[in-house]
Amino acid sequence: MKTTAPPLVIEHLSFRYRTRSELALHDFSLTLGQGELLLVAGTSGCGKTTLIRCVNGLIPNSYKGELSGRIFLYGEEATGMPLSRRSQIVGTVLQDPERQIMGAHVVTEVAFGLENLGLPRGEIIRRVDETLAYLGIAHLRDRETFYLSGGEKQKVALAGVLAMHPSILLLDEPLASLDPASAQEALALFRRLADEGVSVLLVEHRVEDVLAIRPDRVLSMQEGDVVYLGPPEGLADVVDYRQVKMPAEVVIRRAAADPPPSFPTTTAGDGEPLVVFEDVSFSYDDGPPVIQDVNLTIRRGDIVALLGPNGAGKTTLVKHAIGLLKPRQGRVLVEGRDTREMSVAQIAHTLGYVFQSPSHMLFAPTVREELAFGPRNLGYEEPVIAAGVEQAVRTVNLGGLEEYPPLALSFGQQKRVSIAAILAMRSRILVMDEPTAGQDYWNYMAFMNSILQMEGFEAIFFITHDLDLAICYAGRVVLLHDGRVVGDGTPAEVLSDEDLLRRCRLVPTSLLKANLEYLPLTGRFMPAEMLAHVVRGGAGD
Repeated sequence: MKTTAPPLVIEHLSFRYRTRSELALHDFSLTLGQGELLLVAGTSGCGKTTLIRCVNGLIPNSYKGELSGRIFLYGEEATGMPLSRRSQIVGTVLQDPERQIMGAHVVTEVAFGLENLGLPRGEIIRRVDETLAYLGIAHLRDRETFYLSGGEKQKVALAGVLAMHPSILLLDEPLASLDPASAQEALALFRRLADEGVSVLLVEHRVEDVLAIRPDRVLSMQEGDVVYLGPPEGLADVVDYRQVKMPAEVVIRRAAADPPPSFPTTTAGDGEPLVVFEDVSFSYDDGPPVIQDVNLTIRRGDIVALLGPNGAGKTTLVKHAIGLLKPRQGRVLVEGRDTREMSVAQIAHTLGYVFQSPSHMLFAPTVREELAFGPRNLGYEEPVIAAGVEQAVRTVNLGGLEEYPPLALSFGQQKRVSIAAILAMRSRILVMDEPTAGQDYWNYMAFMNSILQMEGFEAIFFITHDLDLAICYAGRVVLLHDGRVVGDGTPAEVLSDEDLLRRCRLVPTSLLKANLEYLPLTGRFMPAEMLAHVVRGGAGD
């Protein structure tokens, strides 16, 4: 656009959702420069997603409430600007790709926005192929979107936006579903787009990862207000390391001055087998194998982190445990019974599953009713249901939101509702797919601590791309690559193999490096907050 005006100017913006009593944004002002990459950080529900909705026009067009203040796009006031025109300036990638993808195939999904612009067919095909190649996902061109992994869907959603050639790019937790290597590639892409002149507003909880690509500025938010706006190097001095995940060396330095924290100690389970995979292989329709010759046993007392690259078969593996899929070869046993002989409802008494996407689970008019639905269907008595709901609300920090509609909450809050819904069912084994996606550091540490200290769970099994989550909470790490188990052991055993990590697209974090450095002193992996006190004690301070 030929104008000297900044791409985005926000003046005194305030917004309150119609279903909420408090303001989501309060007197918010911001200017985003040409080619600037701005990192937006803050706790879940602090207003980050609301900010994005105001800029792209979903507020007030789709989300209703009280809105005041002004937004300018290249000097033109955005109020009243048709969404069709606004979408050619502002591109948005949502937190949850499930809510963004509509096409049956990748090629039609990426072409969707271009077709709505009425571009010639040849131009559409050229842009689609160009964008898929740019993102390194040309091999997905003719795949059905239904069968893509969460990370693959995120890349396809990004392709659909980039094909429109927006000059302002809004990214809402774009790393949530990506394996570490894919996240690094995506961040490098965002930096390159900014260097090429695109203005990028990047909302992300994985602050440490984003800091590595040198964002031009960092904005930290709390309860709809700006608490910091400035250069990245100033962030560590103003944010609470317990709320915003900072590099391990920053946490170790600052946590050493605070009282030692209390973290649950986790070890590999040595009890009776609860879930057993025997030579399990599976493929969708006539496609290639997604999991191959898997032999795996989950025992009583296990806290297992399942890691691996996007498309490795992690979610497919877990869906076999809960009976949603049946093996093409081999068998899966739940407490000694073949899942082919059990209904999903029968298995649900033993295994409670938290889906990767909250939109796959949530439907009730209030949080309280959402949490009561599962245990009620399992036949629990009302006093037991009420007690379970109350405990689940406390565990995942949903107090005060019990009467809100789940789908009106932020993505991070929706994720916590979906976890609470399974907690309330009192299943014996808790299975979670990307439990920390969309969560700020304080919430994910708080609910993981609470879950591990809860009585009733005989084993916990979670899929994650968050290496640090496995370091802090897993007693056992299982690595999956091309549908095969390629690593199985304690975090220290599995995650110290650099070649294996590289093969599984796992990138060593500052916390992993710190744990490896101090392993002779500690004997096991632990959170940076605990490491700070062990290191200080070992140094004789």
